[in-house]
Amino acid sequence: MEKKSFNTDFLVIGTGIAGLTFAINAATIGKVIIISKSKAIETSTDLAQGGIAAVIPGTDDSISLHIEDTLRTGVGLCKPYIVEKVISYAPEVISKLTKLGVKFSHNEGSSRNDFNCGLEGGHSRNRIVHIADYTGHAIEKTLLEKIYQNPNIELLEYHFAIDLLTQHHLPNYPIKPWENIECYGAYALDTKNEIVKTIIAKKTLLATGSAGVLYQHTTCPSVATGDGFAMAYRAGARIANMEMMQFHPTVLYNPNESKPTDFLISEAVRGDGGILYNIKHEKFMKKYTELGELGPRDIVARAIDQELKATGERFVYLEIRHKGKQYIKKRFPYIYQSCLNRGLDITKEMIPVVPAAHYICGGVIVDEHGRTDIENLYACGEVAHTGFHGANRLASNSLLEAFAFADFCFKHVKRIDLSSEKMPIIPDWDDSGVFDRGEWVIIKHNYKVLRALMWDYMGIVRSISRLERALTRVRFMWEEIEDFYRKNPVRRKILELRNMAYVAELMIRSALFRHESRGLHYLKDYPNIDTRFARDTILKSTGLYNETHLS
Repeated sequence: MEKKSFNTDFLVIGTGIAGLTFAINAATIGKVIIISKSKAIETSTDLAQGGIAAVIPGTDDSISLHIEDTLRTGVGLCKPYIVEKVISYAPEVISKLTKLGVKFSHNEGSSRNDFNCGLEGGHSRNRIVHIADYTGHAIEKTLLEKIYQNPNIELLEYHFAIDLLTQHHLPNYPIKPWENIECYGAYALDTKNEIVKTIIAKKTLLATGSAGVLYQHTTCPSVATGDGFAMAYRAGARIANMEMMQFHPTVLYNPNESKPTDFLISEAVRGDGGILYNIKHEKFMKKYTELGELGPRDIVARAIDQELKATGERFVYLEIRHKGKQYIKKRFPYIYQSCLNRGLDITKEMIPVVPAAHYICGGVIVDEHGRTDIENLYACGEVAHTGFHGANRLASNSLLEAFAFADFCFKHVKRIDLSSEKMPIIPDWDDSGVFDRGEWVIIKHNYKVLRALMWDYMGIVRSISRLERALTRVRFMWEEIEDFYRKNPVRRKILELRNMAYVAELMIRSALFRHESRGLHYLKDYPNIDTRFARDTILKSTGLYNETHLS
């Protein structure tokens, strides 16, 4: 019979660079369970092409320059002390990954500590340490190998975290909205056996990644449905800056398919001399920023969006052919082969590209140690709001932040005496009164409608009127989804859609609160930066799991 209850020292939810790094560290002091709602390798980390921004000693770069670039790109919303802490730690991140077995690209005979450092948009120096153009995959593979070899780590694939366990799940617990909320682990759906398991843990780490799938076009993997944001919000954690969704400017558009392929063309292509042209074969980026193709992602994405609206076309071109066939195949082997598999030879043809939802700069609020508002609950990676990225993430700062904060979380946890912590007895998942009503078409329909709505109304350029319409529609949709959730057995599709509706509502509400245009949030009604909004947009629920509607 399948085991339904687990006890462990650490529960890690998510298998990207953040979750795996923490798990490897935590296994040195206790037992670790990692859950992944799909195959462990299906993460945003695995798809990351660019690299890790880090200052390499002995170059013309400096920590202060990297800090300056990050703060400038964050447009006034970064927390300077967090930026300094993470960027100062970057050389250590590269050193630790190297010791784990990650083989970064090197220059033959180079005097720059042998690292081949690329240049990307928003950076003033070549500081992107990479493995060709498949950095994330190489890191993910290396970390997973360490996980598989560790006897203190149990990896449960195809296990979907439903909700975080708190004292409000205890039998007959008196509701006390003023008290500190504590986390004891999570309920998780074993999607293969369709049973809900109770995983009780002394410390829980949220590392669930992004919410890009809320959009019709995204670079994110299919697992990126915002689950961590929704779970933390329902449990009572504060959420910040959910309006700050970054759209990657250059995602491959393929007219031979039924929809644009959401295959990312790395920032490094522009960093290596790639040039953007509109459909008339005119260069256009200098009209929008003196940095041209090397402008921050928010500016480049809006520039492309404006060019598309001006011409009525569905894509612009990215030109890299002038670098030569041999250079392209050596520097961008993954992009070259992936495009070739789709019928496009980038050594002979220009690349048709469009923007797509890529990375969210908001998330679950954590302190400098990765602690959330909820006791025993930590968060790191894209699901966390550390204050590092501000209103716009600097290219290749995400893998850096994820690894660094995984280390910061562990450094805090290892100071705690876990042996003295007593865990409560949590009841098993109660599915009494539910049965399959056979109306799953509701899920399929709302999934499509929600993604289209977010793309059209909560996209690169927004307006108050569209956001208000979107909020009304999402709330109506949420009520229908929640009713379905409460009456039917839990399955992955309904859990994902429920979380997507929660997160969509959080994102739209956050966008309506910010009456300015800053970084990734561009509001036509308020096209300028307003100093009154040089602060985080923060949302919080009751954390009592008894909400009848979103508020």
